[in-house]
Amino acid sequence: MSRSAEHIPVHATNLPAPVGPYSPGLGFERLIFVSGQGAIDHATGRLAGDDIAAQTEQCLKNVQVILEAAGSTLQHVLRCGVFLVDMRDFQTMNAVYARMFGDHRPARTTVQVARLPGDG
Repeated sequence: MSRSAEHIPVHATNLPAPVGPYSPGLGFERLIFVSGQGAIDHATGRLAGDDIAAQTEQCLKNVQVILEAAGSTLQHVLRCGVFLVDMRDFQTMNAVYARMFGDHRPARTTVQVARLPGDG
């Protein structure tokens, strides 16, 4: 990505279409901002599994696809926000998150929310 001052939309063809008027990712100088990702599997168009482990993995795979489309990886993530509909899923989500990020530990905030767009 060049060091110009323009905003560069990041689109990955193998992701579900956004549910609103926003870009899945946006590059600015050497930074990539990734929109929140649901647990939708592009291949099926459906929620990836019934459990938080499968859904967490799918969310992070979707983030990974956007980062790769912009020439980056999960190993360069600086900050991550996690939204759970049930904080009792925290430990399971955390185990998948740790596996996907490996030794890299971005800053992170995890909060419980009442609902997610599209229930996923």
